[in-house]
Amino acid sequence: MKNLFIALCLLFTTTIFAQQEWGDVQKNTVTLKEIGPVWPGCENGSAAERDNCFNNKLATHIAKNFKYPPEAYKKNEQGRVIVEFIINEQGLVEVKNVSGGSKALQDEAKRNIMAIPKMAKPGMMGGKARPIKFTVPFTFKTGK
Repeated sequence: MKNLFIALCLLFTTTIFAQQEWGDVQKNTVTLKEIGPVWPGCENGSAAERDNCFNNKLATHIAKNFKYPPEAYKKNEQGRVIVEFIINEQGLVEVKNVSGGSKALQDEAKRNIMAIPKMAKPGMMGGKARPIKFTVPFTFKTGK
């Protein structure tokens, strides 16, 4: 019985250490790491490389899809809009909150975020898919 207990303890310890990308074990404490979603085309490399690729793709997406609403531009509407969103367990964007700026600026910021493609892999924690929260600021300035 004692040998069976020792064997089970070794097996459990080996399993935890084999999962180093998602967690860490020190003494009697298990710490789970949040792993961000993977943007299409960023599937290869280490976790840090995938995160860096995600950030670059997100910044490129926002810049490429940014459009100042024509009516808001004519009216010289300016401001900072904050978009809070998650990438859910299926890798899809869900906008949770949009604040700041006028309604036209908020709608444009939300449209930009909703155009983010489905992720190649959703965010993970403890080996399970989970929603990951993001906050992106948009600054609308006419230059007039």
